[in-house]
Amino acid sequence: MIRHLRTLVAIGVLSGLGACSSVPEPPEPLAATERTISQGEIVGFAADNAAQVWLGLPYAASTAGVNRWRAPQPAARFTERFEALTHSEPCPQIINRLSTRTTGRDEGDLYGSEDCLKLDVYAPNGAGPDNADRPVMVWIHGGSNTWGFASQYDGSKLAQEQDVVVVVIQYRLGPLGFFAHPQIDEGEGANFALLDHVAALQWVAEEIGQFGGDPDNVTIFGESAGGQNVAALLASPLASGLYHRAVVQSGFFDSTPLNEAQEGTENSAIPAAERMLSGEATAYALRNAPLQAVFDAYNLGDARAELPRVIADGVTLPREGLASTLDDTETFNAVPIISGVNRDEMKLFNALNPELTRQRFGVLISIRDPHLYERRAYYQSRLWRILAIDQPFARMRAAGHEPLWAYRFDWDDGGGFLTMDLSELFGAAHAMEIPFVFNHFDFFGPLDRFLFHRENADSRAELAAEMGAYWTEFARTGDPGAGWPAWTEDGVLKRFDAPTSGLLEGTDSVERLLEDLASDPTLDSADTCHIAEALVNWRDELEARIRARTGCEV
Repeated sequence: MIRHLRTLVAIGVLSGLGACSSVPEPPEPLAATERTISQGEIVGFAADNAAQVWLGLPYAASTAGVNRWRAPQPAARFTERFEALTHSEPCPQIINRLSTRTTGRDEGDLYGSEDCLKLDVYAPNGAGPDNADRPVMVWIHGGSNTWGFASQYDGSKLAQEQDVVVVVIQYRLGPLGFFAHPQIDEGEGANFALLDHVAALQWVAEEIGQFGGDPDNVTIFGESAGGQNVAALLASPLASGLYHRAVVQSGFFDSTPLNEAQEGTENSAIPAAERMLSGEATAYALRNAPLQAVFDAYNLGDARAELPRVIADGVTLPREGLASTLDDTETFNAVPIISGVNRDEMKLFNALNPELTRQRFGVLISIRDPHLYERRAYYQSRLWRILAIDQPFARMRAAGHEPLWAYRFDWDDGGGFLTMDLSELFGAAHAMEIPFVFNHFDFFGPLDRFLFHRENADSRAELAAEMGAYWTEFARTGDPGAGWPAWTEDGVLKRFDAPTSGLLEGTDSVERLLEDLASDPTLDSADTCHIAEALVNWRDELEARIRARTGCEV
């Protein structure tokens, strides 16, 4: 199982470089954004670029109490006009170093509300029910399926500049989103987060025309855990027909077996429930357990985020697992798909690994062995590509699930801070492509002003325009357009970089990667085994193959 996707907080170490901003006053409601949806009348506002925005729209009822660990229930009708002017509270989660800046809460705090199944809508100026023909792009945020919230993502530029309707959804996280305890089993499965995604897509199907979107042209896209959730929707029978294209950004096509999610690991549901409660773990007791107790049951140091997620429960996902659907002509929801990775994915996680880097003053990070740091990230990130593109695409093509497109994001022109070279430390790291897709560079908090500076402003703008155009053309037509050929048996990826992008040809495999690692002339045996161990620690199912090919005792 994946061990390194614990959190997207590596860059949070730099939070001391800037202070939390104060909460802005809500914007003024704009009469032109008045709409009537099934729940009643709503009003939004205009963003600085004239895009129309509606924030915090409920797509389902609160998940507290009797609704905890149940499929989403219908949202109540509004008793008065709903002013969709501010972001809703996030779903309950443990605050980390990155989210402290946004929430103003201390690291380690439990924050959020179980009344969190809300979404934000961004539409171009003038879009409405009289011209509801725009592609709809539904964003599923990442964060290891344990943290994240809609307010991290601003879809106003993407909507206004590319003439699309963007929807950003929130969904249940951590143990509230994935819980496979037999006492709460009512035939709805164990992936309550996935049920939330389905409910949000059903809301889009019913309501998005009011915002100028075409319910018959919906693209789901997400990054990291959000990308894995997109992959899960491709395999879910409950989601069939609710979307028409899919983009998986740095996501995997795998899942957790049901028995493992129930009692196979320290953080599986049955032992976790024993820690939540002082008495018998009945459905009533579990649904009424204090929220703090639910999360404290998983507060096991680094293991906290390692609760089972994306569970092959036999309801929301086939019992055989997500990967089993990729070459199944019956269960896979075959739509046009883009899947891609970032060239230096693992640098985000390696940057705070004390084995690889040292910190000074809690802010400055220096690399202990630059060559080992580069080679380790190279092999880890290469494996990420194989798992996210080469392996799943081979299975999809074998079953005739086409067309498919692949990409690699290579931008690494970030600046520096004092003695730190961010291009070397992070490069084209995990999540770095998100600001380019949204063309919104207020994303990484205090780090933004060092990554995204005046010297790279023009090239960034050009790359963001290119990527936004490709993503939205794919949403519009099911084909990203000229200059990006579809995946073939021989493999071809679109490479995104500044000042110019290009193409990469060829496929990759675990066998080829291990052969290259074992024979890498730039590594001595100790460094080879160091990297081999890192690969095993990340993907332990590869342990036997890695041990056999490298000769390392890992």
